Amino acid sequence: MAEQSSKSLSGLLGGLAQIGYYQSSGITEQMLKDELYPELPQQDFKIQLEKMGGILRSIASADMDFNQLEAFLTAQTKKQKGITLEQAEVFTKFWKAHKVKIRESLINQSKWENCLRNLSWRVDLKSQSRYLDQLNTPVAIVELELGKSDQESEFLCLELDETKVNQLLKKLTEIEESIGTLSYTN
Repeated sequence: MAEQSSKSLSGLLGGLAQIGYYQSSGITEQMLKDELYPELPQQDFKIQLEKMGGILRSIASADMDFNQLEAFLTAQTKKQKGITLEQAEVFTKFWKAHKVKIRESLINQSKWENCLRNLSWRVDLKSQSRYLDQLNTPVAIVELELGKSDQESEFLCLELDETKVNQLLKKLTEIEESIGTLSYTN
């Protein structure tokens, strides 16, 4: 009976991950109940779903490492109306298998705008120009690939002369210094 209970919980966690983190439209809460807990009354299933879903959300939102997970699950087993040791083991196995994928999903869900996918650059010499003094001057060609994970990329190509490159480097240095003052350095 305990093995069946562990399999059902494992399936429930997988289903909750599909619904909440992997955006799978083919899985519903009712389907999980029908497949995994057919004899359980609807109200009891709702309680089980909320309890296990809440624990999974806590683990995922904290992006727990395995030491944190162990401490958290141990605390959950000691709570009144908490989880059993067998259920804690199922959570541990589940988290080992899904941690990276759930983390990536949460990161992608938190992006509002395009992100930088790739950057390439080269330095060329101008071979044509309206002005003779600009011939054979170095020019930096920067290509940025921008996009969201679920969309096609957009490409932005920039041509920068020496002055613009120096301005860009100065701005990047300012950004780096700002980040350095805001971050915790030990």
